[in-house]
Amino acid sequence: MRIILCGYDGHMGREVRTCAERAKDCVIQAGVDPLAGGGDPLCAADFSEVTCEADVIIDFSHHSMTGALMDFAEARKLPVVLATTGQTEEEKARIEQAAKKIPVFLAANYSLGIAVMSDLVRRTAALYPDAEIEIVEQHHDRKLDAPSGTALALFRAVQDVRPSAVAVTGRSGQGKRTPEEVGIHAIRMGNIVGVHEVMIGTQNERITLKHEAFSRGVFAEGSLKAAAFLMGKRPGLYDMKDLLRGE
Repeated sequence: MRIILCGYDGHMGREVRTCAERAKDCVIQAGVDPLAGGGDPLCAADFSEVTCEADVIIDFSHHSMTGALMDFAEARKLPVVLATTGQTEEEKARIEQAAKKIPVFLAANYSLGIAVMSDLVRRTAALYPDAEIEIVEQHHDRKLDAPSGTALALFRAVQDVRPSAVAVTGRSGQGKRTPEEVGIHAIRMGNIVGVHEVMIGTQNERITLKHEAFSRGVFAEGSLKAAAFLMGKRPGLYDMKDLLRGE
């Protein structure tokens, strides 16, 4: 599998390169990174400099590159694994437009464990329709978006079975909790890789589902699995649920 890697010189780009080196069937053909120092001959400053053949694009760059990335992928008819969060509504619309022409894999978190947790959240919320639900996420102090894309994805898992659920972030002031509320709380501290916790409770019991990532390598491994999954797929928007089902 020949890969073009966006965000080549960033932390996650380096993680993907390390994982690809360990894999027998993966090779990084080229990188794109406007912030790269220029010392690596494989890495280009923008897509116009990329001329090599490839099978897939993996993106761990920044959401501001969405437009240029989708233009390039469509022109080359290449599937894309989007592992960047924080897209604007306009950028999300551009992704959906591209998915009509090429396979696009979009996930807020590429850990298979988070995908399993999302499924458990969905099932548990359905089994306890009157339970109160709170989501707590923890990340390093350099993370830009809050709540995290993963926390929002966990909220959407609740919303799948509770369409009336309402996300409440940064709760403060006076007023009782409403039955529709799902509180989402963000902690930013030190070098936390990623911790997500969902508490589902009634007056008599509480179920806590928790996932903790110990290394960012787990997200790199997941992105390579997603890239392999896209090989031969029809145009469309895919996510971790599709990967777990193998469809």
